[in-house]
Amino acid sequence: MKLIRDFSLSTLVAGVVTVVVGFTASIALVFQAAYTCGATPAQAASWIWALGLGMGVTCVALSWRYRMPVVTAWSTAGAAMLISNGAAFSMSEVVGAFMFSSLLTALAGFSGMFQRFMHRVPLPLAAGMLAGVLLRIGLEVFVIMGSQWLMPLLMTLVYLLAHRMLPRYSVLLALSAGVICAAVSGQVHLGDVDWQWAAPVWVTPAWTLASLFSLALPLFVITMASQNIPGVAALHANGFKPPLSPVIGWIGVTNLVFAPFGAFALNLAAITASICAGPQAHKQPQKRYTAAVSAGLFYALAGLAGASVVSLFAAFPHALVLVIAGLALFGTISNALAVAMQEPQSRQAAFITFAVTASGLTYGGVGSAFWGLVAGAVAMLLAPPTAD
Repeated sequence: MKLIRDFSLSTLVAGVVTVVVGFTASIALVFQAAYTCGATPAQAASWIWALGLGMGVTCVALSWRYRMPVVTAWSTAGAAMLISNGAAFSMSEVVGAFMFSSLLTALAGFSGMFQRFMHRVPLPLAAGMLAGVLLRIGLEVFVIMGSQWLMPLLMTLVYLLAHRMLPRYSVLLALSAGVICAAVSGQVHLGDVDWQWAAPVWVTPAWTLASLFSLALPLFVITMASQNIPGVAALHANGFKPPLSPVIGWIGVTNLVFAPFGAFALNLAAITASICAGPQAHKQPQKRYTAAVSAGLFYALAGLAGASVVSLFAAFPHALVLVIAGLALFGTISNALAVAMQEPQSRQAAFITFAVTASGLTYGGVGSAFWGLVAGAVAMLLAPPTAD
């Protein structure tokens, strides 16, 4: 079977790192959003169940179908929006908003509207936006050294040495070094892990004009602008161009199925997708889809385990997660910057896109990735004409 033949240790590791980074980066935000919307502890665990299985299904199915590393994630920007706006509505209205937003995503995908928009985004701007999205994660490697230098410095040195001699396993070796260092220094607390399986909790949806305009529409717009656009850029920067219409459409359909159980918004991943789509996952691009399949399987397992996964990740120091995420993205960030700055006539516009995106600017609930793209497009339109 081709899928099994294409698997390798490096793609398996990329899948594991993807799930570790994906869950630890914003899991607290998801729980906060759930409780803000009035969820019980069982319902909050059901949100993790639904999101994990939703990401698992889409990662495995879409990556296997198109033989490309299609990685999905929950909408971090969407979770932040729910924290701000969700308290005023009942859980039934909240779930109804999830379902309506999912339906809009499916329509935007299958209608071809989203794909037509992405085809009009110049490659230098897309690459600059991607570099800006990932920059902060990469910088964390060196920021952490200011407060605790031993573990991040050791992981970085191991990564650089392995990148020279065993590039396919550089992330794995750096992660191993970090785990050993954390264990020796007493920073790993596996005894605190509480294992339990999650159970889905159905919430009957309800629809009101207030919930549709205050929750569903903002959730849709924010997820498409702040999450899906950088996700596409991450794939394109690594040479993968899946058919966006069915990909976005099926993500929307999957989200619709899991929405009554707490899946508020699924989208194409950017940061974690770069881990699976980059050269660290596999030297042969045609085999990198197995990294996304691995991630999907681990996402599904994490979803089934529910809240206990959070306690497992909490057993390891947060610095370890931040450092390994940054190291895993070094190659993608440098490649994106190279593509963004390659053409002299678009270099300034690409830099503006990069700078605005990296700034973290948020306006109207929409994140910096979208505004970086807008700023770069304006700069490109106002740029002086090139000489023939």
